[in-house]
Amino acid sequence: MSTKFADFITEKKLDRRRIIAASEKLERLRPEDRAVKLSKRNAKAKAAAGGEEAKSAAPASKPRSGRPVTNRAIEAAIAGKELTGPQKTRILRAVNALLETKKQGAVELTALF
Repeated sequence: MSTKFADFITEKKLDRRRIIAASEKLERLRPEDRAVKLSKRNAKAKAAAGGEEAKSAAPASKPRSGRPVTNRAIEAAIAGKELTGPQKTRILRAVNALLETKKQGAVELTALF
C-alpha cells in the first residue's frame, strides 16, 4: 500500500532528487536572513543589558531555516513514517516550487500527507 505522498509524486512525475535540490535552493540562508538573525540577537542582548524593550521593532519577515529536506525525510514520507511539522512544511514548499516550474497549481499540505 502506498502513501498519499508516494502516489502524488508518481502522479505528478516528480523526482526525489529534484525535490531535495529545490529544497536546498529554497531553504539556503541568504545575507538578509543572517541580518535578521543578527538584529534579533542584538535586540535580545540590549534588552538583557537593561536597555529599552525592542519588541515593537520586530523583523518584517521570518528568516529561512537553513535546513533543507533530507533524503531520509523523503524516504520516510514515501514509506508513511512519522515526520515532524517543519519537515512536512519544507517538503510542501519544495514540491510547490517544482509544480510552479511545471506550470501547475500549488497544493495544500493535506494533499500530500
